[in-house]
Amino acid sequence: MALLHPGLPHPLGATLRDGGVNFAVVSEHAQRIDLALFDDAGAERRLRLPGRSGDVWHGFLPGAGAGLVYGLRASGPYEPRRGHRFNPNKLLLDPYAREIVGRFQWGDLQHGYQVGHPDGHLSFDARDNGALALKARVAAPLAASGVPAPQVPLADTVLYELHVKGFSRLNPEVPAALRGTYAGLADPAAIAYLRALGVTTLSLQPLQYALSEQRLARLGLSNYWGYNTIGFFCPDPRLSSTPLDPSATRRELRAMVEALHAAGLEVLLDVVFNHTAEGDQTGPTLSLRGLDNALYYRIAGDDRGSHENWTGCGNTLNLAQPRVVQLVLDALRYWTSEFGVDGFRFDLGTVLGRAPLAFDPHAPFFVALLQDPVLARAKLIAEPWDLGPDGYQLGRFPGRFLEWNDRFRDTVRRYWLLRSVGRGEFARRIAASNDRFHHGLRTPSASVNYITAHDGFTLADLVSYRHKHNHANGEGNRDGHHANFSANFGVEGPTGDAAVCEQRARARRALLATLLFAQGTPMLLAGDEIGRTQRGNNNAYCQDNEISWIDWARADRALLAFVRRLLALRRQYPALRVDRWLSEARQGDGGREVEWLRSDGQPMTVADWHDERRHCLAVTGGDGSVRLLGLFNPEPTAVDFTLPPGAWRLEVDSADPARTGAAPLLDRARVQAISLVLLSSVAAS
Repeated sequence: MALLHPGLPHPLGATLRDGGVNFAVVSEHAQRIDLALFDDAGAERRLRLPGRSGDVWHGFLPGAGAGLVYGLRASGPYEPRRGHRFNPNKLLLDPYAREIVGRFQWGDLQHGYQVGHPDGHLSFDARDNGALALKARVAAPLAASGVPAPQVPLADTVLYELHVKGFSRLNPEVPAALRGTYAGLADPAAIAYLRALGVTTLSLQPLQYALSEQRLARLGLSNYWGYNTIGFFCPDPRLSSTPLDPSATRRELRAMVEALHAAGLEVLLDVVFNHTAEGDQTGPTLSLRGLDNALYYRIAGDDRGSHENWTGCGNTLNLAQPRVVQLVLDALRYWTSEFGVDGFRFDLGTVLGRAPLAFDPHAPFFVALLQDPVLARAKLIAEPWDLGPDGYQLGRFPGRFLEWNDRFRDTVRRYWLLRSVGRGEFARRIAASNDRFHHGLRTPSASVNYITAHDGFTLADLVSYRHKHNHANGEGNRDGHHANFSANFGVEGPTGDAAVCEQRARARRALLATLLFAQGTPMLLAGDEIGRTQRGNNNAYCQDNEISWIDWARADRALLAFVRRLLALRRQYPALRVDRWLSEARQGDGGREVEWLRSDGQPMTVADWHDERRHCLAVTGGDGSVRLLGLFNPEPTAVDFTLPPGAWRLEVDSADPARTGAAPLLDRARVQAISLVLLSSVAAS
């Protein structure tokens, strides 16, 4: 194999071209970068990258091809107090690696400093870790897909958040060898279930290559959720049916997306571009830290030896740097073009808009992303907060972004379970949080409404536990949310008390109906529709076991039928998925697009909105041909509602899902405790 030629500074990473492989990597402060090549026996050969164009180091290796295993070694100043942590004794993973080989093991050699040294992380470790480090492998591009993407309109979108492993790991309908894998999610039995449920868009927890934290490894646990990325371009082998073959894993993931697309289902990925698995300044040197710590990470202004920890995970990627913006955009384009995914949910998304300190809706990342032609069709969802200064930014993300709306989550929980929130706040949330999103060119779909998500209680636990029970996580029950706005209806955890079980079931149905009938984009947590429990654990990120996996053998089939019915009604009635802001002003025909009513049928007044003693509420609206009327009763006793003029037909009674609407209701409707009723009325011709 010939020596390296200068090659080209683009594209970044390892690229097959012209009978060889071109390598390019960014480092502004390095003084030298070596390419480390490994043969089948693990022997290493080092070649200096001969080309440098600005901050890009590059070289071309003639005769090389797919399957070549390599790493990087960066030389430069080791001056932690100035933010520089170069150590050529530490083999570095290419941040653009498409395939990653090796099995990561925690140990002192993975750190750039001498663990246990009196100078701590300021010391220098001259020992080599090449035999233990993760390595990249040159990958051949996948063939283009012939399956078109569904491109579901935002107004019709129903998100379904799931973990690839947890969804099928215990599903007896999926072949045993495929359970818990990409192929398991693509299995016909899994797809048939999703289609029958009625969701449109899968929001998958992270698939990028991630590591478990050292603390978890010591406890015999693992980072099951995967929010600890080290390989931004590489699928996680833990979710593969062939985990030891990175090429087969890539093909399996691509086949999963194609199968879901063929069934009309979109695929969104939860991506973590706010931090990496390298942790804080005492963490390991695996990739970006060794390539250019001061470039890739936010360094504390008053202590250049430390990282800004605006993520709670030790470090924060510096999206104020153009090269970091490029890394993120290149990764997004790769997952879109190579695997065909339809969009992304950005974990701790406020980090992406910090330029350089405060959040800016016109930050460089947003400007670059929203004009990118490859990503033009991608659905974009932000988790609109981080732990930095002014980190809560709900409603301020730009352009095509949708946002996780925790105000909806907390308000709806408090309304139904605690009656600790007023009708005005509840009305704002089910009207797509117009106080947060009704500005500029944003539409109601920008509000991603949810009751539960991967982070927190499941729906079954929300109505069964007042307190979190996270002891299995090994942190003394200190981790996880403290304010859950949950209720146990008199008994903490499982019970055989029929009255308590009935109250819990009624509350679950009311919460689900509110979610799926509210204006905005609804998101279901996988398993909530069949009563999945995590035994009171509201932070099961490290529980790769039955606590997190969906237990299909215990599925609540009646609840599943109810959710299917709710989703069918959402599809049936356009008034339940209107993606424009509705007016309360009188229209030309004398009616209103939306009207809020008291239980006696009279319009809500200013005094009514501020009356904290009463919580019942009615809302009516429609599209001109069919009007819908929602009656909400969170009280502990039944309430009679006076109906607006017309003949009203019962569509759903969450207190009694089997109740049908054969006989029209003319004047009054009784709504049972902790329940809602949806009625429809055909307008007179």
